[in-house]
Amino acid sequence: MVLRDCSFTLEPNKLTVLIGPSGAGKSTIVKMLAGHEKPSLGSVKVNGAEVRGPGPDRMLVFQETALFPWMSLTENVAFGPLQAGQPANEARSEANALLKKVGLGGFEDRYPNQLSGGMQRRAEVARSLINKPDLLLLDEPFRGLDHMSRGLMQEYFGQLFEEHRTTTLFVTSEVDEAIFLADQIIVLSYKPTCVKEIIDVPIARPRDVHLFTSAEYGVLKERVLDLLYEEAVKGFAVGAIGAKDMERAGAVGV
Repeated sequence: MVLRDCSFTLEPNKLTVLIGPSGAGKSTIVKMLAGHEKPSLGSVKVNGAEVRGPGPDRMLVFQETALFPWMSLTENVAFGPLQAGQPANEARSEANALLKKVGLGGFEDRYPNQLSGGMQRRAEVARSLINKPDLLLLDEPFRGLDHMSRGLMQEYFGQLFEEHRTTTLFVTSEVDEAIFLADQIIVLSYKPTCVKEIIDVPIARPRDVHLFTSAEYGVLKERVLDLLYEEAVKGFAVGAIGAKDMERAGAVGV
């Protein structure tokens, strides 16, 4: 069993970040919310309705790019509205406007393989937002980007969230990213996974890199790291290295 008594409620129009030790089941939770997997016990509900499969009310941005390589950026972003029956000229106009908002104006006719990883990530977010979902799910969407690109993506995404205020669940393994983006952080325990603690992030938006030098940030980071460390020790304890061995190793500087 990966999850046990893992219950939480996402606040409407808030950005909630899910973080936990490796193997805790973060991606499993996202897949269940998206309707790609079903819980063996319990239920998943969005707006009071039980999730029974994928739907346009929930959009998922994966870890790896899912853009259609044979389509231009405009065609990729406009795909959802076109499938829903929106007139082509309206869908393309809306797609191009959203591409400009994510800094991709002038790249509308480019294909995914002509773009950097960060640009593809921005296009993926635009393709999700254009569908106006009730819930936006992102499973470590900036993984694999270099440090500078990742930081810029966090700023872009924070600005987009402020504008659209779509209820969002963002999965990450990076504490800095979690604090920079979140209204609240859900810290998961080690397997079987449950909610260890929910932490509010009382830092005003908009946010920029100066956040990382603030006293509030330091306090939050220490709290989240302490919680994650407690759970990481449990993970090591069930493996080849027990918690006591790890403590000894740390004590002697190994």
